[in-house]
Amino acid sequence: MSVSMTSLFCRHNRFTAECPICSKGTVLDPERSATRRRASSGSSRRSPAGGRSPASGARFKGPFAASPPYQDEDGRRFEVRLERVPGGVRLGAWSAGELQRRAPVLSPSDLAEMVREAGERELLAGRDIDALSTAIAAEPGSEDDGELFGASRGRAGDLRDELRVELVDDDHLRVARWILRPGAGWELQDSPVMLPAKRYAEAIAGAARRGLLAGADPGASPS
Repeated sequence: MSVSMTSLFCRHNRFTAECPICSKGTVLDPERSATRRRASSGSSRRSPAGGRSPASGARFKGPFAASPPYQDEDGRRFEVRLERVPGGVRLGAWSAGELQRRAPVLSPSDLAEMVREAGERELLAGRDIDALSTAIAAEPGSEDDGELFGASRGRAGDLRDELRVELVDDDHLRVARWILRPGAGWELQDSPVMLPAKRYAEAIAGAARRGLLAGADPGASPS
């Protein structure tokens, strides 16, 4: 008996559920879901308190390692989680039980600690933990091109993209995807990142070789 396997990634190198092109017209299409909700507005279901909706992907909560709590510029507490999700890894900021719609910012020491904890708890496949641990331990100084980020290059449909682990606020790291738009340059995708562990390892290793993973105060909070 043959078993067919369906990839979780679409032809645009995204999770199919998050791709606005490949999910259109399917059960994953947010517009279709919105239409169904409007059609059933007379039902007894109640919306979330305050009308807030969780960020895309927040419905799935996989095994995770978490940073200590941080505080944003508005005084809200949040933590950064390294999660195992279908087909890869997600790094995102969580506040009040909801995934936030922004790229995570954390200290280098907390990133290294989450990778260590994920290995101890076997949250990821062995090869993924090995790749991430090797990346964290990369020797600084082997790349000195003036860039303040390490990058893993790929494609988002017809556009080039990079997963960047970049220095912000002098001693913290932002982990985010950037897309190169013709005529407009690189554009930050300020959202949680879901990608294979290999992409994370490449970007983290690049940051480590540029010396960006050392010297942060683990007790500081990103602004």
